[in-house]
Amino acid sequence: MKELYRKYRPTKFKEIVGQDNSVKILQTKLENGNLPHAILLTGPSGCGKTTLARILRKKLKCGKHDFTELDCADFRGIEMVRSIRSHLYQAPISGKCRIWLIDEAHKMTGDAQDAFLKMLEDTPDHVYFMLATTDPQKLKKTIKTRCTEIVVRSLNSKSMSNLLSHICELEKVKIPEEVIEKIIESSDGSARKALVLLNQVIELDSKEDMIESIKATTAEIQAIIIARALLNPSTKWPDMAKILKETSDEDPEQIRWMVLGYARNVLLSGGKLSGRAYLMIDTFRDHFYDCKMAGVVAACYELIVGTND
Repeated sequence: MKELYRKYRPTKFKEIVGQDNSVKILQTKLENGNLPHAILLTGPSGCGKTTLARILRKKLKCGKHDFTELDCADFRGIEMVRSIRSHLYQAPISGKCRIWLIDEAHKMTGDAQDAFLKMLEDTPDHVYFMLATTDPQKLKKTIKTRCTEIVVRSLNSKSMSNLLSHICELEKVKIPEEVIEKIIESSDGSARKALVLLNQVIELDSKEDMIESIKATTAEIQAIIIARALLNPSTKWPDMAKILKETSDEDPEQIRWMVLGYARNVLLSGGKLSGRAYLMIDTFRDHFYDCKMAGVVAACYELIVGTND
């Protein structure tokens, strides 16, 4: 079965849920013929930034060969910018314009941002840049001021409920209301995450199995977030504490095993963070059966504060 979040990804503005203001702004600019050539799409993961960019591609009649998506998690250095620049003044192949969608734009290096800024200052009329980011504060101010920011927000409970009900109706399935509520609670306002969770439970038989499946997935996601934060030497305790407050209902032993597995893989890869991964394994070595989440908090504190003193 095709993943629901892919199957029901919006292809038109009217299909987008919970982003009325952002959609209205873009539609108005398109109708008036003054869509900016540099757009900064900001907001949480899974709420529609990439979807909006792809819909704009169709509205601007940009051919698929003239639409390039780059993820700065993989390509973030100055070589990426040089590659764009080498094609910047070429005419579109099959449409009316060229578009570069740069995802996770905040992960561009400082040098790459400086080089990218020069392209923003002198963008050809047939070129549009769409930058998507969950952390716009990490972009240089000079880049942000040259872009029109479109804010994509987390979906509220009502919008999420309407979305899930609509998908269930289209899929001709009935999901208990308690399970729908658990999906909404666990998805943190992310439409994509909600549909991933719905996809996960849609073929299970009982309400109890559905809820347990959601809990297990939520714990895994939170454990990965914790592990990544612990692995980063620059993580400060207030940021770690915020993450931990959102994991208070999870199984501490499940979190411990997942953190250990994450650290083990990093250690075996032999990268520059191997030492940090070893400290994580050493700190999470003992079980938390007696102290429960307090043990998780203490272990995280030891790693973050103890190793940064």
